[in-house]
Amino acid sequence: MAFVALVFAGCAVAIATWFALLGFSRGWVRYREVFQHETRLRLEEFFLFLNPRTLWALNILSCVCLFALVYAFSRSLWLGGVAALVGMFAPRVLLRRIKRRRFTRFEQQLPDFLLALASALRAGSAIQPALRHLVKNFPSPLGQEFNLLLREQRMGVSFDQALAQLYQRMPTEGMGLLMAALNIALQSGGNLAETLEGIANTLRERLHLIARVKALTSQGRMQAWVMAALPLLLLFVLNWLEPEAMALLWQSWPGRAVLALVCVLEVVGLLLIRRIVLIDV
Repeated sequence: MAFVALVFAGCAVAIATWFALLGFSRGWVRYREVFQHETRLRLEEFFLFLNPRTLWALNILSCVCLFALVYAFSRSLWLGGVAALVGMFAPRVLLRRIKRRRFTRFEQQLPDFLLALASALRAGSAIQPALRHLVKNFPSPLGQEFNLLLREQRMGVSFDQALAQLYQRMPTEGMGLLMAALNIALQSGGNLAETLEGIANTLRERLHLIARVKALTSQGRMQAWVMAALPLLLLFVLNWLEPEAMALLWQSWPGRAVLALVCVLEVVGLLLIRRIVLIDV
């Protein structure tokens, strides 16, 4: 009976291991496909055309190097695994952050562009010749996006459709107002120059208000990062001063549970402080 129970237990463990490996392999393949697809789309939005397979290989290599570096300092396999997992998801987070910065830069350039476009219209120029002249003098990302709009028009795409595709690439509030103003002006006419000047003034006031809010909440954000970094810094300093006493924290299961709890509390604290200082304007 003991032999039969042992055989059944071994079979159950083997089946569970097989299903776990199967789920891991499917998840790995699915994440690789999503990573390559999203990376290609995000980089094309930045006008960077790189091979997503090469980026995936570089991401895996960076995760391996990060695991080896953390393991060399901590001598802990699970801590190295956590570091490698963080490195696995870091590129997607970085691309999203770069995309937000690109949107912010576009919004900051848009008021000056609208005022210049309004001045060109008041001087008697049409919309498309004014756009072709202004795009040459504006840096990226605004210059790149409107240059792509003009190229799409030369390929036969209508102005309304090209403008809608530009709004899909840059779904900002200012771009939405500009698209609505241009569509209304093209369909029913009106004083487009005055409308563009009003939109530019509104966007400038909004950017000024956002800058004031960021300045007032900068102290709270700095306190959040200091409070989050202080326990980690203290942890590594104590590990350097008293490695034998801190070994229980790295090598025992209660110590690892405490570290996991600390990480969870760190993340929760950062999210709460970010929720407090994040004011939607």
